[in-house]
Amino acid sequence: MSPTANFSYPTSIRFGAGRINELAEACASAGMKKPLLVTDKGLSGLPITKQALDVLEAAGMGRGLFADVDPNPNEKNLEAGVKAFKEGGHDGVVAFGGGSGLDLGKMVAFMADQTRPIWDFEDVGDWWTRADADAIYPNVAVPTTAGTGSEVGRASVITNSETQEKKIIFHPKVLPSSVICDPELTVGMPSSITAGTGLDAFAHCVEAFSSPHYHPMSQGIALEGMRLVIENLPIAYDEPTKLEARAHMMSAAMMGATAFQKGLGAIHALSHPIGAMYHTHHGTTNAVCMPAVLRLNAPAIRDRFDLAASYLGIEGGFDGFCTFVDGFNSRLKVPKSLADMGIAKPDIERLIKGALADPSCGGNPIELNETNLRALLEQIS
Repeated sequence: MSPTANFSYPTSIRFGAGRINELAEACASAGMKKPLLVTDKGLSGLPITKQALDVLEAAGMGRGLFADVDPNPNEKNLEAGVKAFKEGGHDGVVAFGGGSGLDLGKMVAFMADQTRPIWDFEDVGDWWTRADADAIYPNVAVPTTAGTGSEVGRASVITNSETQEKKIIFHPKVLPSSVICDPELTVGMPSSITAGTGLDAFAHCVEAFSSPHYHPMSQGIALEGMRLVIENLPIAYDEPTKLEARAHMMSAAMMGATAFQKGLGAIHALSHPIGAMYHTHHGTTNAVCMPAVLRLNAPAIRDRFDLAASYLGIEGGFDGFCTFVDGFNSRLKVPKSLADMGIAKPDIERLIKGALADPSCGGNPIELNETNLRALLEQIS
């Protein structure tokens, strides 16, 4: 049976099949009268998007839509989205879709009335305090995939199209006012996207669990998130209409994004520049990077994964977990290397530079440097 519930952590969440029909109510609760629905190009013409717009229109909120969003959203998409927001006289955003639609939608609400460029709000130190907090519009998030967890995040990942760098833009008020998690919206995902997004959630949980920083609440959430992915992703992959598995994957996605407050690591430090430069799918890239990163981090994480493996139903402790990850990737038809993803000759020096500059570096349990990052890239190439 597919679960239904209302949560208030880390924000207000309406969870359950059919709850997209509460979208207008969620918008009204956030103070919106005329929201702009922001989604990606691929979703714009699908029935689930029409359904969401119909719900808004029936409530007298119009059917404002902006869908010029790339798979790795950039500042050009954002500029166009802000223009549509202002010209349409909107007062809030429905961020709708996978990571790209959610991240860009949140940034439209954030940047619509700011006077500084977006790069001034990168997640560095206290740069977020530069923003005019009173000028941030509310947003309601509606995920249509189960992976990124951006629906419960206070940040977005935006690609700088000029430098080909992914930047994390942070502000506490970027956190959605409300979230609608309706597993029925995820049923139509292609199997490759089900796998890639699900493995993104898995990577979030694995890296949060591996991080050396102190955050016991996140540690527990990451462990249970791993279990939910391990038990439910293969079902969602093989039997797309199984709503219970889809629902548990939506929970795992939110758990991964909540848990990585504890930190991310080398998987994401590598995946971000790879995605920015070669436009690969983020979750799939994470999965390709994971086996090599686990081996690098073994001296620092072996003991904790020896304990976790038993809870996860995996024999052999840390070594058994690594074997499981290899098999899990194969089971879900994940490419084994960057070459298998179409990247024949990666610019390793440039990727190393990008990885070292990525904020995720700080959460890796083994300090990252040019030598071990080069070794990782050579292993996954």
